[in-house]
Amino acid sequence: MSELSYISLRGNRAYNTVVRPDFELYFEASKNIYSAEENPHGTFPLNVADNNLNWPILRERMQYIAATLEIPDWVSGYTSGLGHETFRVALADFLGNFLADRPIAPENIGVAAGATAVIELSAIILADKGDVAVFPAPAYPVYSRDIMNKAGVQRYDLITHHDSDAIHHGPILSIEHLEKAKQDIERQGSNFRLLVVTNPDNPTGGLYTALQLESIAEWCMERKIHFIVNEIYGFVTVNTKDPAIADDYSDHRTFTSFLSIIHKKNSPYLHQWYALSKDLGISGMRVGMVYSLNQAFLTAFNNLNLPHMVSNHTQWLLQNILGDHEFIQDFLNAQRHALTKGYIVVVDMLKKLNIPFVPSYGSLFVWADFSRFLETETLAAEMAFWQELYKNTGVLLTPGIGFGHTKKGMFRIVYTCFDDEELQVAMKRIQYYLTGLPKHKKIATQ
Repeated sequence: MSELSYISLRGNRAYNTVVRPDFELYFEASKNIYSAEENPHGTFPLNVADNNLNWPILRERMQYIAATLEIPDWVSGYTSGLGHETFRVALADFLGNFLADRPIAPENIGVAAGATAVIELSAIILADKGDVAVFPAPAYPVYSRDIMNKAGVQRYDLITHHDSDAIHHGPILSIEHLEKAKQDIERQGSNFRLLVVTNPDNPTGGLYTALQLESIAEWCMERKIHFIVNEIYGFVTVNTKDPAIADDYSDHRTFTSFLSIIHKKNSPYLHQWYALSKDLGISGMRVGMVYSLNQAFLTAFNNLNLPHMVSNHTQWLLQNILGDHEFIQDFLNAQRHALTKGYIVVVDMLKKLNIPFVPSYGSLFVWADFSRFLETETLAAEMAFWQELYKNTGVLLTPGIGFGHTKKGMFRIVYTCFDDEELQVAMKRIQYYLTGLPKHKKIATQ
């Protein structure tokens, strides 16, 4: 008998559904990480959104707290499915002071084990099986798995452009785009139930303006469509006024949190997703949250969240981190400085190689156009180039597959996994490989 006969149909679907097409190479590369002294021929996995820039600073603080503070009794027991009260108070205070610039109510927060759990639960609660969630393309590939695996919600990639120069100044999602998507979805007999944007954007690093967000919110509210803004990269923004990159931007817009708009509109159709994974660089600690004024949604979240609750010890540790606003401010300042340095290393090399890219305002990525190195503008050619680049340089980028974009040859470069000196080595390897290709040669498909 086949080994698959021992599991359910759902189990078979899970068995055959790869989370990400680049994970196998990522785990291979992660076993051979570059080190200038210990492993100079090692690899550079720049495909997974890890933020390692200031982990030593945070680790030292965590070790100090663990060594000097007494663990409270509540850590060993059961707590609310929305998260322990004291942690949600600390989280609300942190978000209100640093992200939203206004008071945030802890009773409107639901906490779960990472952004993935929050997204999955939101899809289950806000939409029915077969409903459609719309994502302006390109968008994070694993959203598809998060909304489909259990909730059965379908993903719709809303195409707003083909060439990346169209979004050189930021996202161009308009009401006209939304109307066309709604008509298309309804023609197919489906229901446009959710609209999700990531701000700052993954993978482009673009920022939505407050006017864009308000206009989209009003359109969604009128049509009873749930509008969710994922602000998981809210604190990882680039200093666009740095002289090395200032001329790349037509305006130096700053991040505007959706939290203020949620309160301004006071609608049950507006929600924010957030997590500490990227901003603090602690993906492995699994802390995500949703903010909503929709109390029915939060009650349902509480009732469904038992399998996804965050460890009480993690909540206690992090409430002490977040509650120290002086430490947090210093940490965020240091992180922005390191983030900007790494970003400059990557885009400087892209400019030397004449590789188009989208100037990033935030997130952990550069969205770059390597299409001229493809034999044909096909997925097979894109994957062939991706594999050959890794094989010849040891540098692993995120391929464009799954982002829902129409143009082939677009790749995401994560620049927060290594410091700027190490990044320079990775980018020089790419330079050496690409400039060494015969001018008439492109990467052939396998």
